[in-house]
Amino acid sequence: MMLVFIPWDIIFTKNGIWGFNETYFSGVYLSNLPMEEWLFFICIPFACVFTHYSLIYFFPKMALEEKNVTLITHIFTAVLLLISVIYYDKWYTLINSIYAIILLVLVKLLSAEILKTFYLTFLVILIPFFIVNGVLTGSFIEESIVWYNNDENLGIRLGTIPIEDAVYAFTMLLTVLVLTDYFDKKWTKVTSHPK
Repeated sequence: MMLVFIPWDIIFTKNGIWGFNETYFSGVYLSNLPMEEWLFFICIPFACVFTHYSLIYFFPKMALEEKNVTLITHIFTAVLLLISVIYYDKWYTLINSIYAIILLVLVKLLSAEILKTFYLTFLVILIPFFIVNGVLTGSFIEESIVWYNNDENLGIRLGTIPIEDAVYAFTMLLTVLVLTDYFDKKWTKVTSHPK
């Protein structure tokens, strides 16, 4: 997951699409990113995937029907496609939308079962997302920890959070979940065959 999101982060930071308020960081940087940002990409996905699997464990019957998954995926993909065509000049909006479209199409074709539970667990994950990302973007504090160039996004905020961040979180977590599922199945297949 970091192979996608760290280069994305480095390029966006370098080009002023978003950035970091140095007041809140230790001062240790790697490839122009604060060390805390690197740790974010380890801790947050782990916590969210743990939450996803915990919810499935405690609520094993929690899943959408296939027709609902297809409908949600088609609507979400169509909306993202429309947004990326209309706002092609806003880099955060465009890249976020295109990545989400590609990911959704691939997951729907190759691992659609994941979406039956992930659409639901993501709604629960949005609760801590709004709290944590709200603080990062300036809710409840005087200055934001992470700032955004509104020329490169829609300028629509959920509180202080750019709406694109919800899509970013969705794709980041779905990427981790799909890769976790893929490697888990591969590992299970390898270890279940006797030598």
